Amino acid sequence: MSDVTAITASPSAKKASRRSRRAQSERREETSNLILDAAEHLFAHHGRDGVTLRAIAAAAGFDTALVHYYFTDKEGVFRAVWNRRASVLNAIRNATMDSYEAEAGEALTIEGVLDVFLRPIFETMVNLGDGWIDFAAIAGATNASRYGGAQIMDEYFDPIVERFVGLLRRLSPDTPDRELYWYMHLLSGALTQSLAQTGRIDTLSGGLCRSSDLMTILDRMIATFSAGFSAVRSPI
Repeated sequence: MSDVTAITASPSAKKASRRSRRAQSERREETSNLILDAAEHLFAHHGRDGVTLRAIAAAAGFDTALVHYYFTDKEGVFRAVWNRRASVLNAIRNATMDSYEAEAGEALTIEGVLDVFLRPIFETMVNLGDGWIDFAAIAGATNASRYGGAQIMDEYFDPIVERFVGLLRRLSPDTPDRELYWYMHLLSGALTQSLAQTGRIDTLSGGLCRSSDLMTILDRMIATFSAGFSAVRSPI
């Protein structure tokens, strides 16, 4: 065996190669996250259509060509923002629902079902920082958009929504599905408005209520929609 072959095949050389690949992977992930952080903030404040790839690159501190290399185009960046956050949020919500169903058994309550559906969203926003608050605003705007919003929400959140509706069916098996989906529709609208944090309630209430008071909003939503579920069971 030649000296060159021996050196190439040595354990120390293999370890160095692995460290190099790991370092490259870590740098790539860091760069990707910096780009997505910048894009997320811009999308939250200006909407998808109000942001350009050039603006994302400038906000992240990189050349536009690098952003293009990583994500192809603006739609690629937008989808990557969704992929990064939605997968984490869905995992948390599914785990929370799993725990609740295991503990409650057949003793489900509307308060408990609403809590496990909504609380992970609000606690994630409060506990994990500004990026999640920006993503929540993006999700709220997307959910209310007629232009591709339904497709994105269907893709990322339909399984969670259907699981929630399934819990409602268990609570009220005699209620027609039509009423359960209307209930979900109205709940989704309240959630969308709350996630957007527009500040409108601040103005309307003269400062008595704040759209940034997320945990209070959660408590009010659970109370309001728990009481409203009796109307679903006795539809108009």
